[in-house]
Amino acid sequence: MIRINLLKPETKEVREAAAAAPVMEFKEKRTQPLFGLILVVAVLAIAALFFFQRSAINKEQDLLTKAEQEKQSLQYVVAKLEELQTQRELLQRKIDLIIRLQAEQPSAVIIMDELSKTMPEWVWLTDASYEMGVVNVKGRAINNTLLSDYISNLKQSAYFGDVNLISSIRRSIRSDEFHEFSLAIQFLPPSAPATAANPASEGEQK
Repeated sequence: MIRINLLKPETKEVREAAAAAPVMEFKEKRTQPLFGLILVVAVLAIAALFFFQRSAINKEQDLLTKAEQEKQSLQYVVAKLEELQTQRELLQRKIDLIIRLQAEQPSAVIIMDELSKTMPEWVWLTDASYEMGVVNVKGRAINNTLLSDYISNLKQSAYFGDVNLISSIRRSIRSDEFHEFSLAIQFLPPSAPATAANPASEGEQK
């Protein structure tokens, strides 16, 4: 009895594909967990890097805050030092002024006395100052004649040298007219008293 196989014989490719199918399924099943593990590791690495950078940024911000606080405190110290330096300079100027006024006190008395006693009637002073050997005087006179007499009297003083007329302006207030003048006068301080004789020399002379 003869049997005829009506089924189509499997080709070599079909048999190889059927044989390879389980292997591919195994590889796919093996690849999926590996990919998932790589993905998890990558996410963890990114998260760790993020937290590390965030920690570094926080540290930098803390350092910056401390630096700003130190800068502000230093600015306060610098401002305080500048204020103390200013006060010191002001105090030193006051001390120098007091010392100078004490040294010039005898001269001031002489100057005021000479300015007053040489002044004609109808001449009066509005301001007087002394600095660096020069007396600066401002005042008013009824007319130029009286101003000329005042200048002439100042020149005759033993304590005054050159007398320079800086300005003379005619002014009027209501019905009153006068000349407003300004003078610069050289002051000649009195000579220092002679030194006392040496007692030893006097003994020798005796």
